Amino acid sequence: MLSSSLHAELEAQARAIVGNAFRIDSVTPVNGGDINTTLKLEGPEGAIFAKLRPAHDAAMFAAEADGLQALAHCDAIRVPAVLGVGEAADQAFLFLEWLDMSPLRDAATARRAGAALTALHQCTGEHYGWAQDNFIGSTPQRNLETDNWSQFFVQKRLQPQFALAASKGFKGDLQRNGERIAERAPGLFVDYRPPVSLLHGDLWSGNLAALADGTPVLFDPACYFGDRDTDVAMSELFGGLPLEFYAAYRASWPLAEGYEQRKALYNLYHILNHLNLFGGGYLRQAERIAAMLATELGR
Repeated sequence: MLSSSLHAELEAQARAIVGNAFRIDSVTPVNGGDINTTLKLEGPEGAIFAKLRPAHDAAMFAAEADGLQALAHCDAIRVPAVLGVGEAADQAFLFLEWLDMSPLRDAATARRAGAALTALHQCTGEHYGWAQDNFIGSTPQRNLETDNWSQFFVQKRLQPQFALAASKGFKGDLQRNGERIAERAPGLFVDYRPPVSLLHGDLWSGNLAALADGTPVLFDPACYFGDRDTDVAMSELFGGLPLEFYAAYRASWPLAEGYEQRKALYNLYHILNHLNLFGGGYLRQAERIAAMLATELGR
């Protein structure tokens, strides 16, 4: 699984970070790594969760560590502690605290997670956006800090994804509707200025789990400050989360009027990103959402 040189270098890096006693006796693949190699590095002193990518992608792990530290600083929900970021052999690595986690399987755990997300969104900033660029999956996510939320979402979220889709050959009605959406989307925000909430940024069921005692855990963030609806909306994609999660969230902080239309706008970003990352299997869904939004925003 690991070459002898990479094994030795990762062990040396781990010792420098967590202590000279650490030794890698076993390396176990961890399920769920779509774009990274994910491993459990285990020895007599305990275990480390490790992510690996080619060294030229090291900026992705630096951005992920930045997001995890921002979430941890908010202290609203548990996240894996960042142990270290660096390079070993020809690989970039991210070392995280090893946590034994499982999906949100019961109602009580789902309710705790919903309330914890509310607490996260009540950690607010001064400006929408983020101080540095980061990534959504492996796609660069450009950021700036601004007081104009609709402009930020159109210019730094939707338009780059539409442009990337065009570069991959996804043109025609998708692009025409994208232009209409970019022009008309600010109309959704004439009477709605969302709180400047700290966002996970990539919140789907695969990035939220729980410890054995029911403590919810968030990971794999793409953080920025923005409308909390973006997190809630994405959590409804790809199978969604238990109903108790949403009930607890809404009981703690009800969503504002117009959420359903904003949900479609916000989720178009993620569907476009999946189109760009994984190909034409997402094209019809992207075209359908874009056409619906272009029509509704034109009324």
